[in-house]
Amino acid sequence: MLLGIDVGGTHTDAVLVGDEGVLKSFKTRTDRGNLLGSVTTALAEVTSGFDVKKITNINLSTTLSTNAIVEQKLEKTGLFISSGPGINPENFIMGDCAFVVPGSIDHRGTETLKIDMKMVQNGLSECKANGVRVYAAVSKFSTRNKDHEEQMASAAAGQSDFITQGYRLSSQLSFPRRVATAYYNSAVWRIYNSFTDAVMKAVSQSGISAPVNILKADGGTMPVQVSRDIPVESILSGPAASIMGIIALCDIDHDSVILDIGGTTTDIAVFASGAPLIEREGIKLGGSPTLVRSLQNRSIGIGGDSVLAVTEGNVTAGPERKGPCMADGGDVPALIDALNFLGTSDFGDTARSNDGIRQLAASAKMKPELLAQQALEYAVATIRRAIDSMLEEINSKPVYTIHEMLEGKKIVPEKIYIIGGPARAVAKAMTGMSEITVPEYFEVANAIGAALARTTFETELFSDTGRGVMTMPNLGIEERVDRRYSIEDAKHDALEHTRRFMEKTGYDTSAGPELVEVSAFRILNDYSSSGCDIRVKCQVKPGLIKNLHAKAKGGAK
Repeated sequence: MLLGIDVGGTHTDAVLVGDEGVLKSFKTRTDRGNLLGSVTTALAEVTSGFDVKKITNINLSTTLSTNAIVEQKLEKTGLFISSGPGINPENFIMGDCAFVVPGSIDHRGTETLKIDMKMVQNGLSECKANGVRVYAAVSKFSTRNKDHEEQMASAAAGQSDFITQGYRLSSQLSFPRRVATAYYNSAVWRIYNSFTDAVMKAVSQSGISAPVNILKADGGTMPVQVSRDIPVESILSGPAASIMGIIALCDIDHDSVILDIGGTTTDIAVFASGAPLIEREGIKLGGSPTLVRSLQNRSIGIGGDSVLAVTEGNVTAGPERKGPCMADGGDVPALIDALNFLGTSDFGDTARSNDGIRQLAASAKMKPELLAQQALEYAVATIRRAIDSMLEEINSKPVYTIHEMLEGKKIVPEKIYIIGGPARAVAKAMTGMSEITVPEYFEVANAIGAALARTTFETELFSDTGRGVMTMPNLGIEERVDRRYSIEDAKHDALEHTRRFMEKTGYDTSAGPELVEVSAFRILNDYSSSGCDIRVKCQVKPGLIKNLHAKAKGGAK
């Protein structure tokens, strides 16, 4: 059996999946002040009545790191940056404990200016005086030569609990993105690991011995032990869970739009010819571009708990949320209360919903039926505008799916798939658009996606035979090679080192890795060859452990 838990901003969903499909599902409100309690409750309820020893895998999606960034609950982080010439590092400073350190490495990995360790020590002294215990060290071209980052990290080791080194995060070149990613990785490290400690304790106490994995923003998973050092990868895993859930539940082979209507937001995703789009370069966090690859999505402030308001006779819903809807014990009418009043939903205490809508309508001197209908129409119109805006942006540039780049592709959705609690009620109001489909298990599709998502992993090998060095940055590998080192040698080493690392750290290797990019070119020095630059990329692509083969039920019901 496979267990999936998705900790959303409003609800925590859990499913247990067996050979015959979904065996049991459970939904509870997320206690933002006690995420562990939400996970523990979901874990106990969904496994009740089953032999937990038969659970072979647990996948968990959590909003913890995302919430920490959005709510600015970040630990003070000592950020040390060394960029060299050609870029002003002051433009990429993050936090209030950042230091720019002289030092330079060129694009081939050759040191052109030694790092100023005296300035590093001065910065560390200031950090220590301010009680800083987590750090990030980033130098330009560290994926070609990690020495400067290693020196900064070594200097900080005696006064730190955790240090992020930029070269370990990704092989992709982008100094500004690497700075932001390293900073956020350290800033959420402690809160993420405290949560992970508690989750692992809860799993152990429940008698489950299955491996635990954390969902990533790209729709794949990583072993929980690996996630402890790269918690930034767990950001935006909620929308990824929803997308993977749709793939598991529906046979999609066409351009489509996916809507996940939660309690706080609606997440919008787009498929091109049946494949989800991906943020190839990386997502933005706190306004800063990062190296965190993510399935492309957009969130808008429309959800079941979106507060209703009336201004000069105009009814709006969201983006504000003031706790749960009235049907779920809240004090302020929300969108789901309007749906209950209209009879398109029967969530929770519908009598409280009806009372709340009538009271709001009376205060606005409106008929309650009109108020509820306008609230629904406002929500649908907001979602439509967001879809149109997202499609316009996507169609203005090359389209990247998890499989390939589609040059010149124009996405024209044939279907809209809707999941989440209010899915059926909202679907009935979305007339005049593409064909609407609400799949089976629409209320817990995100947890199904979490349960069935498989491991993803990516590594890149760089070899400069002129310098006599081969590196795989995010694996921490650096080896000496001679001028005879060939493309075939590089392909072999890339696959072998990747496979060994995955086996050592608990990754599932049944689906890969595979070679996805290979390139080589001669390096000229004074018009003569001075070696060969070889690059090989390996990847286990996002996908599902298994497909439920459940066809979506067409139409809104």
